[in-house]
Amino acid sequence: MPHHKSAAKRVKTNEKARVSNIAVKSRMRSAIKAVRSATKRAEAETALKAVISILDRTAAKGVIKKETASRQKSRLALFAAKLPA
Repeated sequence: MPHHKSAAKRVKTNEKARVSNIAVKSRMRSAIKAVRSATKRAEAETALKAVISILDRTAAKGVIKKETASRQKSRLALFAAKLPA
């Protein structure tokens, strides 16, 4: 239990942030799975565009690191490029 008013507020804001971060991460993971489950290159490239945008926004919000987003985008682009046309 918090002993100060500011500590009580931090408990509330931390919980809000935690819930928000879970939602953002979930959306990111679902988008990544959409690329990974693609069977054709065109399908994967369409999903890849959406994933890149989502990863950039997730990194901008500070939920994941910029380097993590970059690594994910790179790996997904390689995956999409290797799929049959």
